[in-house]
Amino acid sequence: MNSKFAYTLAAVLVMASLVLSACGGGGTKLEGEVSIIAWAGYIERGETDPAYDWVTQFETETGCKVTVKTAATSDEMVTLMNQGGFDLVTASGDASNRLIAAGKVQAIDISKIPSWNTIDDRLKEAPWHFVGGKHYGVPYQWGPNVLMYNTEVFTEAPTSWNVTFEAMDLPDGKPNKGRIQAFDGPIYLADAALYLKAHNPELGIGNPYDLNQAQFDAVVKLLQGQRELVGRYWHDAFVQMDDFKNEGVVASGSWPFQVNLLQFEGAPIASVFPDEGATGWADSTMMHVDAPHPNCAYKWMEWSLNPKLQGDLAAWFGSVPAVPAACKGNELLTEFGCNANGFDNFDLIWFWRTPTAECSTGKGGCVPYSKWVEAYIAIISQ
Repeated sequence: MNSKFAYTLAAVLVMASLVLSACGGGGTKLEGEVSIIAWAGYIERGETDPAYDWVTQFETETGCKVTVKTAATSDEMVTLMNQGGFDLVTASGDASNRLIAAGKVQAIDISKIPSWNTIDDRLKEAPWHFVGGKHYGVPYQWGPNVLMYNTEVFTEAPTSWNVTFEAMDLPDGKPNKGRIQAFDGPIYLADAALYLKAHNPELGIGNPYDLNQAQFDAVVKLLQGQRELVGRYWHDAFVQMDDFKNEGVVASGSWPFQVNLLQFEGAPIASVFPDEGATGWADSTMMHVDAPHPNCAYKWMEWSLNPKLQGDLAAWFGSVPAVPAACKGNELLTEFGCNANGFDNFDLIWFWRTPTAECSTGKGGCVPYSKWVEAYIAIISQ
């Protein structure tokens, strides 16, 4: 071969290799970063605990630097997505449908997500991200809102949410007033509705997100009474943990994330799935309609489905993976982690969703979310 030709050919091949590398190997140019709005504990890079890091390897392999904006409530996530400038959000059902209806998120091309077929079949077309025959999100994790309690006060696990809704003396002989918390968000009305569904069957509550006016009024009345008991309405997971450690709080609805961290710190904390059942969250990674880094965003959505990430996150957060394969062979989650976190309780959880006037059945007559917001603001302002 002519040496000049060989040199030229080698240079061309090197340049082609560099171009492919910059494009992620598939002809698509990666933008070098991806910004994500996420719940606390959802995007870990080993800063809290070196064993939990699913960001560093992604950044190394793709060149897409991950930045995270932690949001404390679904309403905050919606506000941030409305402002724009972000690529992705790990939205729960009480935010996802609002984002879809407002046109703030784009339909996902699942052909760009090779691992889509590994997702739990129960989640692939869930109504909080699958609308009008289109996928607007990639399932991430799910789980229940548990009753967290202090084991030094409750020597036996409480079996009902009544310890947070009704005035009473707790097992240590002291009143629960000022020692309980409630979630700081309008969607918490669904927890009260679920409680009344069990204890006031004459109200006829079926779906706690589908409330007629009479049912809604009963829920509001229950929460107005609870207001006298609540020491703090929590929305920051770390503030809630501090309240349990230092401020005398002994019972509250919570996430497994707080339970796990408090137990890790040696605090006398446990949790239970009460007899009335529980609300919960099934979160989806959704892409902003004007995402500034869509190619890195698609890379992250695919990465988010790898079994190790899914298993590590489930172990860290106390959640259930969206990918069932993650339940096996994960050192951090162990073989029993998925069952312990509620894998078989899927049908018992009332997953968050945005209440609408049309109801989930489309028949109408339900109190819409805007009224939930008005009522909740009035309650916590008492």
